[in-house]
Amino acid sequence: MVGRRIAGYRLDGEIGRGGMAVVYRAKDLRLRRTVAVKLLAPELARNEVFRQRFMHESEAAAAIDHPHIIPVFEAGEHEGILFIAMRYVEGGDLRGLLNRGGPFPIERAARLALQIASALDAAHDHDLVHRDVKPGNVLVAAGTDSEHPEHLYLADFGLTKKSLSLSGLTSVGQIVGTLDYAAPEQISGKPLDGRCDQYSLGCVVFEMLAGTPPFRRESDLALLWAHLNDPPPELRTHRPDLPAAAAAVITRALAKAPAERYASCLQFVAELRAASAAAPGRGDGAEPWNGAGPPTQVVPVAAGPGPGPGSVPEPPAWAAPVVHPPPR
Repeated sequence: MVGRRIAGYRLDGEIGRGGMAVVYRAKDLRLRRTVAVKLLAPELARNEVFRQRFMHESEAAAAIDHPHIIPVFEAGEHEGILFIAMRYVEGGDLRGLLNRGGPFPIERAARLALQIASALDAAHDHDLVHRDVKPGNVLVAAGTDSEHPEHLYLADFGLTKKSLSLSGLTSVGQIVGTLDYAAPEQISGKPLDGRCDQYSLGCVVFEMLAGTPPFRRESDLALLWAHLNDPPPELRTHRPDLPAAAAAVITRALAKAPAERYASCLQFVAELRAASAAAPGRGDGAEPWNGAGPPTQVVPVAAGPGPGPGSVPEPPAWAAPVVHPPPR
């Protein structure tokens, strides 16, 4: 397909391929700009169910104007080929970022998760559930300044679903999404809402901090069972330097029952950021523990009697160091 023209776009090179579609870097011949063009796989284009899903993707994505959702320029059909033209993002994806530099400090993970959560909640406000939140579907562009070095875009709404009206687009019992990040209710075929995406985002945040998704098993069947039945693993097994409060936040986002999770993705990340900010020793410029031996233990100083005349006052209680016991 490279070199072929689809509508007003010349396909210059393949940049991504999945089960449903192929994505090309292309030239918009009318506006002379580089775009990304996604083509539905020919064998699936003949399937009316997949055809509907693709068309609803373009409608759903184009309806949302959000800084962290890939803008859609055009969608349609050309000589029997369904296509969607989107902004081209040069810089790779979160999967590549993790492979090069993960796991991340908690402040960076929370900053990145905030952008993803904002995009997801915007989609949920439009009654859309993404259903395939994973590092490969989060594109990374250059940020605006040193405080915001990365700008993330949530991509690939090809598996989205209007949560109330489009349930007929997938057959009963069919799992749509990536197993490493699939919510229990998604696996069991129950009705989905935005809390399904929150579970997947929780898996992504876990991986950003631990360097691995929460559940890893030798077979797909065992992985499905783990999402459905096994308790979330202890994050601090991988990262004993992280505060217990932050681990508890992620555990709640990974609750088996949607009702036990947070009300929104942004609330989840807000709680994570609060736990990070409350962690002892943060903000002092010290490097986090890197796993080379146990973290340094500091014994807190007991508060003495009140200061007498001319004495130096004791520091407030909140300034006292806190013991970080080594992992068991």
